[in-house]
Order: sequence, then structure tokens, then C-alpha cells
Amino acid sequence: MSKTLTRRTILKIASGGVAASFAAPAILRAQGAYPERPISVVVPFNTGGYNDRLARAFAPFLQEKIGQPLTIVNRGGGGALLGHSYFMQQPDDGYTILCTSAAPYLPLNILTQDAPFKLEDFHMINLPSRDYTLMATSADSDIKSVEDVVTRLKADAGALSIGIQPASADLVNMMLFADANGIDRSGLRLVTYDGGGPTRNATAGGVVDIGMVGGQGFIPLAEKVRPLLVFDDAGRDGWTSPNVTELNGADAQYVAGSQRGWGVHASFVEKHPDRYQTVLAAIESASKDEAAIASLEAQDLATDWVGPEASNKALAATAKVMTQHIDLLKGT
Repeated sequence: MSKTLTRRTILKIASGGVAASFAAPAILRAQGAYPERPISVVVPFNTGGYNDRLARAFAPFLQEKIGQPLTIVNRGGGGALLGHSYFMQQPDDGYTILCTSAAPYLPLNILTQDAPFKLEDFHMINLPSRDYTLMATSADSDIKSVEDVVTRLKADAGALSIGIQPASADLVNMMLFADANGIDRSGLRLVTYDGGGPTRNATAGGVVDIGMVGGQGFIPLAEKVRPLLVFDDAGRDGWTSPNVTELNGADAQYVAGSQRGWGVHASFVEKHPDRYQTVLAAIESASKDEAAIASLEAQDLATDWVGPEASNKALAATAKVMTQHIDLLKGT
């Protein structure tokens, strides 16, 4: 019988340092069968963030499926570059897996930070969490729709202050939005913030006229903001605003938000196909487990099964758009 982890135990583990181990379930395995020992989960961010919470919440369910305990290893710093580099330095034998925001951080590491790896070095098994840029304004603002934004910025690109994070997918989306609607991007009045939280607070408080930042983080502030435009090809999270493909057409360019989830070394897939199938099956099974779904949903965490093909396709598409707009990401 596996050890039950209480909420208090998990919180104690989470606050105990960069690594936390989850007790092994008592599953009988043939001697010599993979995995024979605990598996490390590298999270290239510090404790408390979305990926850390996702890894720790999912770990008890994943270890039940894979038959070995999981050790969460936090390696934050450098915009995930340190953690991604650390992961790539580990043996590609299936005893180290990754939980990360593959996009935008892998493309950012490669395009702007001279990363010692390339996108093809990673293979994403499942990216269930897919954020998106939301253009929003304060609930008390006189801006009633995205059409108001277009009209004002076309007449005077500096007419509205725009809260945004530098070198972000949101910044690229703002520039693509400007180009698609005949707005002079060079005249935009950008107010930059170090983080999504401060950007959202400035938007909700009316410090800036509009904000461009990840939409999922706006959900707790839903009553304080008015959504204007969702940068996706479908509605998200019940926002009443149009999406960018409705405004700018089905071929509208945009960068998807954070794509978070599970990955392995690409070389692992080729070198150890049997082990890869074990990891793949375990993540899929845990993702579809009703108890896991209920637990993660209660913590506002995603566990949808998307699968490798869709996950890697989405990551590649995001990286392609970011590569096309590398000048924006580098601030040139």
C-alpha cells in the first residue's frame, strides 16, 4: 500500500529545500526491470511557482503508475536556463525527467541567452497547461472593447499606456497586434514590469490603460478587470472578449503563452524506447486518473492529456514565431 501524503506533509516537503522525495509505492517489479531506483524530476524554477506546484501535486499519482518514488529537484535561476542546462547534463537513461514551462522559456534560452542546447534536444511528453496572453483593462475604464483600443491607437499610438513584461511572449503579441491593425508600433507607450503579478495589479488598479499578460493569472482578478482580447484561436476560461483570430482573421499570428508540463531528453526516446514507453504510459495513465484530475483541479493545476505529438507541435510552432521576432525579444 502506498503512503498517503497529507496536505501538511506535502507543504512540509515543499518548504524543506531544493529536493523533496515522495515515498515509494509497494509495487512488485521484476528484478532488472526499469525503473529500479527513484526518478528525479527537475523543475527549472524555485519552489512555489506553477511548475513546482504541478510537479509536487502530480508526483504521488505518477509514482503510483511508474512504481518508484519521485524526487523533485528545483534548479531555478537565469530564466530557467540554469535548470534546463542542468537537466541536459544528466544521463539520458530515464532516471531524470523534466517539469517545465517549455514555451516560452526554451526558445528564450536559445534565442537570447546562448543556451548550450537546442530545441530538438528536448522531447515533451505532455504539456497540459497552456496559458495565453490576455489584453485587459480596469473594470472602471472607459475602454469598453478591443475596437476602442484599435481606434485610439491608430489615431495616436501613444494614446494609451500599456502594461507589459519586457522580452516576453506578451510583448511579441502586442507588436503583432499593432502590425495587424495598422498601428505604429514605434509610437506605443509601453510601461514595463518585472513579472506578471505587478502587470496584472497595475491593470486592475487602472495604473495603466491596458495590460498584456498571461490570462490564467487574471482569473482571481476577474471582477476587477474587463477582458478585451484573448490571444488564442478559441475562447478561454470563460472570458467574454473575442479571440485574436476573430479580430484579425484565421491566419492571425500570435505567440502562445506558457506551455507547461513533462518532458525527457530527446536522445532518451531513441536510445531506450522501452523505457520511454514506460514513462509515456505512466504519465498518460496518471493524467487520466480521476483522483489526479480532481486533486489538481482543486489546486487550479492542469492535468489534461494532450500527448507528445500535439505538445511538441505546439512548442515548435511557438518557437518558430518567436524566432521570427527575435529583435523584439532582444529589445532591439
